[in-house]
Amino acid sequence: MRTAHGLNKLFFEVINRVLVETGHMLKGGTIVDATIINAPGSTKNAEKARDPEMHQTKKGNEWRFGMKCHIGVDAHSGLWHTIAVTAANAHDITQAANLIRKEDEAVYGDSAYLGIQKRSEVTSDAHLSSIDYRINRRPGSLARVSDKAIDWERHIEYLKSSVRCKVEHAFRIIKCQFGCRKTVYRGLRKNENRLYAMFACANLYALARVEGISLLLGKGGTAPFYKVRGSLSVKIAPATSCLLGRFCPARST
Repeated sequence: MRTAHGLNKLFFEVINRVLVETGHMLKGGTIVDATIINAPGSTKNAEKARDPEMHQTKKGNEWRFGMKCHIGVDAHSGLWHTIAVTAANAHDITQAANLIRKEDEAVYGDSAYLGIQKRSEVTSDAHLSSIDYRINRRPGSLARVSDKAIDWERHIEYLKSSVRCKVEHAFRIIKCQFGCRKTVYRGLRKNENRLYAMFACANLYALARVEGISLLLGKGGTAPFYKVRGSLSVKIAPATSCLLGRFCPARST
């Protein structure tokens, strides 16, 4: 796979630009999160070694080897707008500043992002330091209240989680619908290039579930594009058409 041209990243950016112009993606709030994508640990290759750009890390009581995908998700629509890739041992918070858009006023995240306001890349930037960071606290840090009292702290955490949970749908689509549970290529750059294409298609798939997308075919079954309630028409490549055709019913015009 060639990555020098950056066509997959361009495809991802074009799809997002159209979503913004049609009002499906609103700027103002971002949800940040990260997930580990496993890499083969076998040494049965020409180098007799594992991928040097991947790394192992411990999550819970389980050791995992691979890379980490960091994403920024639009808090309103649940569509993802930014992607970053690192080795699996990189902490989630290290890429948080790169996932925030210039128009964002609020950022949601789990307890892995606690203390983001104190990081140097945030304090040194006027915009990042002015953002309202709504990070979930760890359950053990919340004070206990009596049975008859209203637990306002847990209620606030529940409200944060009700917004932050949208980011989990993105990972479900990528891992369960598109089968991206393991890396396919060696090196972070090639796998990142693959993720750009998958997240661009996943945005269309997520939009299909909410808005209802039908695959329209031109004369002779050529020139496929997707139309969303008459407001969005996106021409796509044949390979993308085949991928999305699994989920969207096709009909001829």
